[in-house]
Amino acid sequence: MNNQIFNESMSILKELYGEYANFREGQYEAIEATLTNKRTLVVQKTGWGKSLVYFIATKLNRRKGNGVTLIISPLLVLMENQIEAANKLGLNCGVLNSTIKGKEAREEIITNLVQNQYDLFFITPESLFKAEVQNIIGGLEIGLFVIDECHCISDWGHDFRLDYSNLYKIIELLPRNVSVLGTTATANDRVVNDLKQQFGDQVFVSRGPLTRQSLHIEILKLESAASRYAWMKKNIPILPGSGIIYCLTRRDCENLTNYLTENGIEAMPYYSDAMRDEQNSIAEKRLMENKIKVLVATVKLGMGYDKPDISFIIHYQQPGSVVSYYQQIGRAGRSIPNAYCYLMTGQEDDSILNYFIENAFPTEEQAQIIVRTLEKNDGLTIAELEQYCNLKRSKVSQFLTFLENEGYVYKERSKYYRSATAYSYNGNHYDQIKQMKYHEKALMKDYIQTQECLSKYVVNALDDLDATHCGKCYNCTGNYIINWLLPPTAEEIHDVQMYLNSRYLKIDPRKKWPSYVAGPDGKNKIELSHQNEIGIVLGKYGDSGYGKMVVHDKYQADKYSEELIEKSVSILKNQINQLAITAITNVPSCRSKKVDHFALEVANRLGLQYLDLFEKLKSPQQKEMENSFHQAKNALNSIKLKSNIPISENVILIDDIVDSRWTLTVCGWFLKNSGANVVFPFCLADSSELGGYS
Repeated sequence: MNNQIFNESMSILKELYGEYANFREGQYEAIEATLTNKRTLVVQKTGWGKSLVYFIATKLNRRKGNGVTLIISPLLVLMENQIEAANKLGLNCGVLNSTIKGKEAREEIITNLVQNQYDLFFITPESLFKAEVQNIIGGLEIGLFVIDECHCISDWGHDFRLDYSNLYKIIELLPRNVSVLGTTATANDRVVNDLKQQFGDQVFVSRGPLTRQSLHIEILKLESAASRYAWMKKNIPILPGSGIIYCLTRRDCENLTNYLTENGIEAMPYYSDAMRDEQNSIAEKRLMENKIKVLVATVKLGMGYDKPDISFIIHYQQPGSVVSYYQQIGRAGRSIPNAYCYLMTGQEDDSILNYFIENAFPTEEQAQIIVRTLEKNDGLTIAELEQYCNLKRSKVSQFLTFLENEGYVYKERSKYYRSATAYSYNGNHYDQIKQMKYHEKALMKDYIQTQECLSKYVVNALDDLDATHCGKCYNCTGNYIINWLLPPTAEEIHDVQMYLNSRYLKIDPRKKWPSYVAGPDGKNKIELSHQNEIGIVLGKYGDSGYGKMVVHDKYQADKYSEELIEKSVSILKNQINQLAITAITNVPSCRSKKVDHFALEVANRLGLQYLDLFEKLKSPQQKEMENSFHQAKNALNSIKLKSNIPISENVILIDDIVDSRWTLTVCGWFLKNSGANVVFPFCLADSSELGGYS
């Protein structure tokens, strides 16, 4: 033990927490290692006090005249919480992230950083690798380099992030006398070994027990969406304090939030979206101030959120791994003696989790398409790349980031270029990671079925083999943790199912053609006179209720069911009166007459004229088109309005499945151009991913 470091550290601790304060087991050792060993990895449970390690190390470093502590942090909320804590220690903090707007404001912050005016500087990895920071980082006086939530830099980690993956380059460039500290609460042996390799030789590892005594864990086997909704409506109001509900998709966050608020439970959604930073910040603050009962969040809230008195966590769906699950329940019970964690599972879990696993990396073909396209062109924007690559825009963007981090492409302003690095697809490694993710998903399935102590099972999965039975969960005691919580009745579940069946989705009209696509009139803008009305779709493809019914009928029945016909008729009656509808037509198909028969039956029951107006030309299937450029072009090239058929002024346009909306847009444009005043789209199910996956 270094007596000087220990005495100074204790002095700072007592100054902060009072004269009787003491370090938790392992805290001081991590501080000393950070200041002397130069490479330190701290793997400790949430609430242990990992941030105190780099706060005190920074305080001692700055007393010696050393440089700034640069903290790479993934979440804005994590920065806000830590800055508040650091200020109590008298540390001057700077921050650079996406919330800092304006060139002058960013330049002022960077100037202060260069002039060594900050003790602590918080920065996201995205901001770290922007040119404005990379141009000055070589000249910075850095005393300590901290990677918070450092499991993100390991591609074996449960929350691997491409933006983190270049941090090892910074570590390699740092002088050996600059300390590097990584902190995380969720790393198993595989991740720890990978991090040790990235950090370099002689890494000091601080790793403690992971059991959280305050957490009471339970599994609720309520697989239908209606039963889970009903349980939450019944029990959330009587759960103590405030909490978090975790969902796998953004759509579930929105839908569940709407249901809870409509039933008198104050809730707000929280998920990743380029336009949601401000709304998310408001939601975080309202939960922190106990002004809402629950935050309904995706994994975006999985790291760093430090509200010490969160009293319950509910998982609406199964997380992808036990490791991720532990990290999320770790938000609860940090400064209160008892917090309650309920894990639900859904019928949809497998398909969502499989989607995440299969789409984490581009296939070899997808990667080669992008690389070869960039080799043949001198810089392309994402919109320009879409013309050559039949990939969703979100995938083009994701894969470009992946290839940029791999060193095969680089970005200048809005354009991407092929780098000089020889291209090689590391498929074996990606497959190993995918198989590991499937294995983790299987472990989560085993966890749901296990008869073992739930707490012990979780921490054992994190390679903490010293855990004992919690003595609290149903598997340990034979009783549920709060025995006055009640399962929903059959009637309550039925009521929720009726609610879910009544939640129709909108079909918003397209207002312009994609970049580099001209409409039939040669224009990019779709004039208001040629736009569809806001239409209706019964539900989300595959969701419980009508969504599941559509999947069954489309592939396993000769025609759409009587229930779908009756429901459609009852909905469209209102539109007939409001819009003075006089006829029904439908989107054409070369492969099936099922939609034609459905539209004809609906027209007959509504007493409307049925018009067979469109001809389907030979073309690829629309569902094979991945992005707007290809979807719009294919729709324009594959649909023709039949000649010599009078067009009704006000028409309902029916299709079974809507995805990109381009087929409806093209049909609507032709109808409007031929004299229709109103074109009202109606579809049975929406299969798009927009707003679906987090």
